[in-house]
Amino acid sequence: MNFNIQSLHNWYRGLLQNPKYRWWVVAASIAYLLSPIDLIPDFLPFAGLVDDTLIISLLVSEVAQVAKTKLQSKTTRSTPNTPDASGQVIDVRAVAAE
Repeated sequence: MNFNIQSLHNWYRGLLQNPKYRWWVVAASIAYLLSPIDLIPDFLPFAGLVDDTLIISLLVSEVAQVAKTKLQSKTTRSTPNTPDASGQVIDVRAVAAE
């Protein structure tokens, strides 16, 4: 079995980007952090915090990324006219002539 942190991160990111599973993953992550049962027991001085720190960092970074993407798409959708590279406004609602 080939396991690495990058594959875990990609799997977690994929679940958070899927709107169907997003809130379930957030809720499960918070439940894991609050639960006394851990993958690595917390009574171990340094190692016990590794799994919690990993989950917190993944959760915060990915939720921030999803929020940023949603905010950008909302801003883009609400602006019907957008400037191009030259600064001119292009009407995106224009209909092509037949």
